[in-house]
Amino acid sequence: MLENIRISIQGIWSHKMRSFLTMLGIIIGIASIIAIVSTLKGTNEQIKEDLIGAGNNNVSITLNYGDNAYDSEYGMDDGTEAPLLSDEQKEDVRKLDHVENATFFYSRSYASNVYYQNVSFQGGSIYGIDMNYLETCGYMVRVGRGFVQKDLNEMRKVVLVDDNAAENLFAGENPVGKTIEIGSEPFTVVGVVQQSDDYLPNIKTIDEFNEYYQTIMGTVMIPEPTWPTVFQFYEPQNAVIRADSTDNMSSAGNAAAEVMNQGINTNSSKFKYKADDVMQQVRNMQKLSESTNTQLIWIASISLLVGGIGVMNIMLVSVTERTSEIGLKKAIGARKKVILFQFLTEAAMLTSIGGIIGVVVGIILSKVVSQLSGAPTAISIPAIIGSVLFSMLIGVVFGLLPSVKAADLNPIDALRSE
Repeated sequence: MLENIRISIQGIWSHKMRSFLTMLGIIIGIASIIAIVSTLKGTNEQIKEDLIGAGNNNVSITLNYGDNAYDSEYGMDDGTEAPLLSDEQKEDVRKLDHVENATFFYSRSYASNVYYQNVSFQGGSIYGIDMNYLETCGYMVRVGRGFVQKDLNEMRKVVLVDDNAAENLFAGENPVGKTIEIGSEPFTVVGVVQQSDDYLPNIKTIDEFNEYYQTIMGTVMIPEPTWPTVFQFYEPQNAVIRADSTDNMSSAGNAAAEVMNQGINTNSSKFKYKADDVMQQVRNMQKLSESTNTQLIWIASISLLVGGIGVMNIMLVSVTERTSEIGLKKAIGARKKVILFQFLTEAAMLTSIGGIIGVVVGIILSKVVSQLSGAPTAISIPAIIGSVLFSMLIGVVFGLLPSVKAADLNPIDALRSE
């Protein structure tokens, strides 16, 4: 085996230019495939990061009426009451497999009843939150404090504001300690919170940043038990759960929605909790990206086919050039399978070296394309290993015919050709 490899390398080195030209098709094909796979993997990761966020595995579960999200502010024209979650259901959600944390909250997406002196908080959001909300949704206390359990137990009229709400209501003043009115009820600001970058949309340019923040007035948050003092007593809650991994987001979200739908006859009622299946969106976009790149890979594979045919031609030429050598080896007792294996090894070595060079060129090519176009790339180790093994297989397949021809040579005829 080692002797065959040594002879193969020696033969390749003695015909460097011919060997390189023979390997060129393999190099181009493997380099193209590595570059495409690297771009595909990088694009898939970027899609996942853009839709989910860089570092959080949160899934929103929202109450729907029919095909639309239920709006607690307007309720139902026919007087139908929305379902309410029990404490047992909430606890069951928190105990689900693959659920690290869960928070349940009230919300109004357009708060028109929040004031500070003569300043109205038009267009902002208001939430009635539990103790898990800030941690689950990635909020950090920037100034003051967050809610403590006593705030909820004693139904204290305290409020948190995020940076945008603080700026819009207080115009640069320190909000902590000031009193705002929510539905004519006085609430004292105890803290300013800021959401972690890992939980914000992936924004690539300053224009996207400005566009995103211009549409947000901000958010104010009050303790969950004080919600009825401002709004109405019986309102449904939505939820956000955090899965233990990105891959488990869909299953964890659906399992939580199933628990929250307990007690709702989903066959007769139009009310139903639904989990935002962000991973399905990711898979759909990745599938579209993969289908395009699969076509490119097939096109690149044509180079491998051409390279394989080139290997076969050169090996046939090599057999013709080395006819006397083959005849001499057979005359001194070399068996048919030894000759066959020697030429197969030489073909496999030729394409394997081409494959390794192709991998290096492909990695460099993917980095260059990434720098020039801004397209994300990620090196795939399985693709690298698979490419080298596949190039070796090409050598074996296309080197089989010349190897069989060499093994079948009659030693007398081979020596006579000299």
